[in-house]
Amino acid sequence: MDSTVIESVALGGAADLSMWSLFLRADFVVKLVMVMLAAASFWSWAIIFDKVIRLRRLFGRADQFEESFWSGGSLEELYDRIGSRPLDPMASIFVAAMREWRRSAARGKGDHSTMRTGLSQRIDRVMQVTLGREMEMLESRMGFLASVGSTAPFIGLFGTVWGIMNSFQSIALTKNTSLAVVAPGIAEALFATALGLVAAIPAVIAFNKLSGDLDRYAKRLENFAGEFGAILSRQLDEKE
Repeated sequence: MDSTVIESVALGGAADLSMWSLFLRADFVVKLVMVMLAAASFWSWAIIFDKVIRLRRLFGRADQFEESFWSGGSLEELYDRIGSRPLDPMASIFVAAMREWRRSAARGKGDHSTMRTGLSQRIDRVMQVTLGREMEMLESRMGFLASVGSTAPFIGLFGTVWGIMNSFQSIALTKNTSLAVVAPGIAEALFATALGLVAAIPAVIAFNKLSGDLDRYAKRLENFAGEFGAILSRQLDEKE
């Protein structure tokens, strides 16, 4: 290849190395890898924004609920005010426990000691079941972030290997090892790895951050459930 041709290829390659051109010129398999990684990155960011906003809202609502709960007012009035549609997991735990408390009070016949033991166990069980259900809902789609963080680099690497294999085949067919000739193919291949890292890095960071926040929120719910269970147990003792 003479200098004029090489210069022409090089000048044309500058435009061809844009992201869109790299995608359009890529092999079908590499294109499929790029589309998968771009879709995974988009969905990961959607999950991240949703979780961050939801957790911030839930921590705020938990602060408001605890302020009302520890204000010294009547638990019955708080239950009536919240109603059957609590807006956050902490209120859901409270409502579930109070509903069981009222049902048992309405039935309240028989040996008081036996009834007290059974009621305490039922209230604790109801709160734990509610807590588990609420946390399961909050942790939904977290597995997707973990999967993207662990697999996206390898998927991108697969696209890179496939693209480089195609570049080597082109070199063998043209019998030309000029950088101006092989650079576009190699750039297409490396673009897949770049997309894999773009998808994986935010997913890993967000997964670790969100997991810590969810663990902290779950611990807060467990502490509230334990404290509320102790309050109800003391009220049962006072009725003896």
